[in-house]
Amino acid sequence: MKTLLTFAGFHDPYSVGLVGQEQQPGPILSLAMARPFDRIVLFSTPSVQQHTRETADALKSSCPDSAVTTIDLPLRDPTDYVPILRHLRQHTSAILKQSPDDEYFIAVASGTPQMHACWVLLVSGGEIPARILHIRPPKYVTKEAPMVSEVDLSSPEFPEVRAAVCREMAAAPYSVEHVSMGDAIEELGIVGEDPKMVQALKMAAVLAEHDAPILVQGETGTGKELIARLIHRLSGRDQERFIAINCGSLPANLVESILFGHVKGAFTGATADQVGKFEQADGGTLFLDEVGELPVEVQPKFLRVLEDGMVEPVGAKRGKRTNVRVVAATNVDLQQAVEKKRFREDLYYRLSFATVRLPPLRERRADIPRIALHILDTLNKSLRRPKRLSPEALTRLQAQAWKGNVRDLENVLGRSMLMAQEEILKADDLLIDEPKRKKDPLASLPDPHEGFSLEEYLKSARKQLMLRALELSNGSQSGAARMLAISPQAVHKFLKEDR
Repeated sequence: MKTLLTFAGFHDPYSVGLVGQEQQPGPILSLAMARPFDRIVLFSTPSVQQHTRETADALKSSCPDSAVTTIDLPLRDPTDYVPILRHLRQHTSAILKQSPDDEYFIAVASGTPQMHACWVLLVSGGEIPARILHIRPPKYVTKEAPMVSEVDLSSPEFPEVRAAVCREMAAAPYSVEHVSMGDAIEELGIVGEDPKMVQALKMAAVLAEHDAPILVQGETGTGKELIARLIHRLSGRDQERFIAINCGSLPANLVESILFGHVKGAFTGATADQVGKFEQADGGTLFLDEVGELPVEVQPKFLRVLEDGMVEPVGAKRGKRTNVRVVAATNVDLQQAVEKKRFREDLYYRLSFATVRLPPLRERRADIPRIALHILDTLNKSLRRPKRLSPEALTRLQAQAWKGNVRDLENVLGRSMLMAQEEILKADDLLIDEPKRKKDPLASLPDPHEGFSLEEYLKSARKQLMLRALELSNGSQSGAARMLAISPQAVHKFLKEDR
């Protein structure tokens, strides 16, 4: 069997051609169509997962005789040699052990240069018995330089190339000990230049360095979980787990067990020990969204975890000590919840010691075009024909109130892009659900003027309303009376006088 190993990249499975918006096959698809393979293994990183899935689908459609599998590598930095090598050694070793007799090929047209270097080092060192394949873009293909070529690792020049790569790797850091606020914001896709948003981001970055619990306040859709992930990324705990849970979606009778765990036999149905979310996040960060929905009876145990780190599983004789960074979020006023006895006052003050407040979109309208274009760019990665926004469309987006904030904006852009027939979305192509407004019954009142008679106007209006009520009730005097909240006798009197 012929097996191809390759990373997926941003130009897979298709890329935009030079003419118009026509799509051209990317490196992997072009290689698979030029050379048949029995099996294709796609290595994916977090930033190209969507591209990898689309590439796998395109390969299954265009090369039905090839078995396609994907392997996800948790590479936070796709330019860091050491983790790239470590993950490739681990997975390729398992592949070789499973299929030692296969004929292996490695493509170096997709992925970062550091990934390509690692492939070359593993092949040249004899760890992977494979041939390196390179595919050229169409504009560079000639008779002397075919589209697909093999890299000869036995050439006299190769030892010098390998030595240069090794020197570069030796100079590279083995791990990233600290990430800057700007890098973390870019990595998470957070967009915001409005002073209120910048202040919130700076506050999150400052608080991230301390272990105190943090309360993130903001309306639905303002990005509270993104801020929690930013705090995790900058906290020094980012090598450990980030666990998110929505307190509002937890079954009332299982909240305590889910958060703190339970031991076998603690209650009916507890057939085995269960580790709670606090223990799962030990060493890392636990994000509790909609924290105001926590049942009052569970809040004392939550408070104890915040104060001394002790977690008590349901039914356990003693607690367990944990080291968890808690980031809580709410879209309601917890002070009001305290006044209504739905949230403990001591827990509120423990959480609100460090608070990050996120402004709604309507308070940072200057950011709306930037956010819209960021969303558009992200959504375009899943479309064969990317879409663009006209200036008028951006102006209309900026004028909206966005009650659902960024999530609301994302939903509007998503459905508008799917339904739009043209490449450029105009203002009227935006599928925005306009809020329903009650018609103001006083909006059509006439302006008073000289010669205007209030008595005559009211008499005329009374007559029109009477006749309209009788029409709607099919001539029923009692029905018209109910509509107008008057007695049937009053309707009868009107009809008698009107005749």
